[in-house]
Amino acid sequence: MSNNCLKFLFFFAVVGLLLLSCFNPFAPKLDNAAGPPIVITAQETPEQVLQNFVYAYTFKDSLVYADLLDSSFVFVYFDPNAGGSGRFVSWGRDVDLKTTGRLFRNFETISLTWNQTIYEDSLFVDSIFTGIELSKTLQLNFFGKTAEYSLSGSAIFIFKQNDDKKWRITRWKDESQM
Repeated sequence: MSNNCLKFLFFFAVVGLLLLSCFNPFAPKLDNAAGPPIVITAQETPEQVLQNFVYAYTFKDSLVYADLLDSSFVFVYFDPNAGGSGRFVSWGRDVDLKTTGRLFRNFETISLTWNQTIYEDSLFVDSIFTGIELSKTLQLNFFGKTAEYSLSGSAIFIFKQNDDKKWRITRWKDESQM
């Protein structure tokens, strides 16, 4: 083989390795056909918190999800089986993180869409601003290997701004109809 032929083969081998190094066979395929790319925000507003919420559910990212919740976080929902005739039940941040982690592990695809804002209100205690209450409608779809679930409804969130200037959720009341 001539020197030129060896150089030619070496060149294509290097180019081939460079092209292959950009390919990650373990990376999930992204389907952004439905809208703009989903990115992580700095959580400078409650709306940015909700954008990160979509990111966390879409990519099943429990670290991003954990950063959405304030240390005082409470999740509230209506349990029709509790107490015989049903009642509101709540749990704290630690239980919510475990529950959401199981949710992320048990479904292949999760799709969350925030729809209409029902209302937004500033919260005050003794004339001191303490946070924002926001009610949104939503569509949530879960796709598993053997089952699909769809949920639509609304949620009421209370947000507060922390010392690190990030907004976080302190309370989430689920008002969805199961």
